[in-house]
Amino acid sequence: MEGEVEGEVAPLKQKASDQKLRGGYYTPRPISDFLARYAIRSANTKALEPSCGDGNVLEAAVDVFLDLGVSKKSIPEVLMGLEINPGEARRAISRLNASGIPVSDRDIIVGDFFRYCRRYLDGQVYFNAVIGNPPFIRYQNLSEELRTVAFDLMHSAGLHPNRLVNAWVPFLVGSTLLLADRGRLAMVIPAELLQVSYTAELRQFLSRAYSRITLITFKRLLFEGVQQEVVLFLGEKNGTERKGIRTIELEGIDDLATCDEADFSSGELKPLDHSTEKWTQYFLTGAEIELLRRLRRDPRLKRLGDVAGVDVGVVTGLNEFFILNQEKTKEYELGTYTIPIVCRSSHLSGIIFSKADLRANREKNYPSLLLNVPGIPKEKLSKSLRQYIEDGERRGLNNGYKCSIRDPWYMVPSVWTPDAFMLRQIHSYPKIILNETRATSTDTIHRVRFHSGTEGKALAAAFLNSLTLAFSEVIGRSYGGGVLELEPTEAENLPIPLIGSEKLDSEFINELAVSNSIRQVLDNADPVLLCDGLGLSIKETEMLRGIWEKLRDRRNGRRHTSTRKSS
Repeated sequence: MEGEVEGEVAPLKQKASDQKLRGGYYTPRPISDFLARYAIRSANTKALEPSCGDGNVLEAAVDVFLDLGVSKKSIPEVLMGLEINPGEARRAISRLNASGIPVSDRDIIVGDFFRYCRRYLDGQVYFNAVIGNPPFIRYQNLSEELRTVAFDLMHSAGLHPNRLVNAWVPFLVGSTLLLADRGRLAMVIPAELLQVSYTAELRQFLSRAYSRITLITFKRLLFEGVQQEVVLFLGEKNGTERKGIRTIELEGIDDLATCDEADFSSGELKPLDHSTEKWTQYFLTGAEIELLRRLRRDPRLKRLGDVAGVDVGVVTGLNEFFILNQEKTKEYELGTYTIPIVCRSSHLSGIIFSKADLRANREKNYPSLLLNVPGIPKEKLSKSLRQYIEDGERRGLNNGYKCSIRDPWYMVPSVWTPDAFMLRQIHSYPKIILNETRATSTDTIHRVRFHSGTEGKALAAAFLNSLTLAFSEVIGRSYGGGVLELEPTEAENLPIPLIGSEKLDSEFINELAVSNSIRQVLDNADPVLLCDGLGLSIKETEMLRGIWEKLRDRRNGRRHTSTRKSS
């Protein structure tokens, strides 16, 4: 294969399992077949698999080339693989040799992709097709040597990687750089590409690099034991032509066998925004996207960060020791050293957390008390508290990382009472819950501080409207199990219509929220905040409701399947 070079294998750290270190979850054959069919368009295509494993995707590529009339003996002239693991590379060679394909270690090369990518780019060696399933390896599981080469590659593309970067990111960047004009890339990529903050710069890079992007997603999770949603990223380079992005959602991978490019080429291509907008929005129609973009620019909308600050909850380092129920508190006589705390979103049923709600949680014997030890020497503490602390030390609880870096270990930092709570992980819809107690919360729930002049009840009531809920699905991120997560900075970026919020009956909205009557809540708030306050039409208001429901239902539809990622 033209451009092949010799190279050393950069070692990976050996603390985690070999599979986890290499991201070794292999591609199901229906996906391999689809990727190869999409990217390899002619017998003259030069194709690269940058992380070929034991050859599953290579085998699919061979079948496509054979269908296009390439002879078995000519396959090494058009197909190349790279693999960092020598054993896997040998298995890939043996696999293709068994089918009569005369590949050798000159065609399936042992080496790390990043180093080879750099050398190919320096030698101006490009490929018409790049296909594969790059390894999903966290930054800390890469050797320092491999990190350096990967980061240098990203820097050369104008990107600024950080310690959140997973190995698949520089793989996708490098593969894009190696793709010739009029070439195609087809890869299995984590769905976090669409939505997490650390891939914002990557999304901009891809928006500029490709004329057309197609994202194929699945209603079911694909890989057993991996609670991570993936997408098929299909990119086309067509010179200066710019046509946009489209999304296609399939039920499962079996649908790929009957899914041809002609089946989705008629799908709506939405204009790509080269800003840091998350790509979750591209599951919407063009009209829906334009409505959100227009509203994002509306100066009458406040961001949550304009009226309140959002911070993480209390990080105890060991909830089983520091979070107590009534029974345990009485057993150790620790009542004097505790403050109320909320641990679960299910303990916050409405938009107001009252003293009666706190009392009800205690009566249900929920863990609702935080051990809050004063900053005095241990010998000055009560006998019962010293006994409890020493019991913990005998069990080695003080040796856990977050406890061991504190002095003394049993003093929990950053304990303060917020004005309100906010759900961090959401199944149905996010909300702000006014705090009428002295309670704080664990880090499963965010703490909210109102800025001076903010009317808490009005804010909590106004937060539940179709506009804010729609933006929450676009601004937040979701995971395989269907949970929406909002980090503090993301929460502070949520737009909230506050014009007319004083007209809302917060007590009535609280009652509706307690009974989980979210539709009635929105029916109550939308006319006041969106129609009267912002002057939106009924059609636009209904569109916002539809956006929220569409993205919420898509997120909640993520469910696991028994499909395995195997060779």
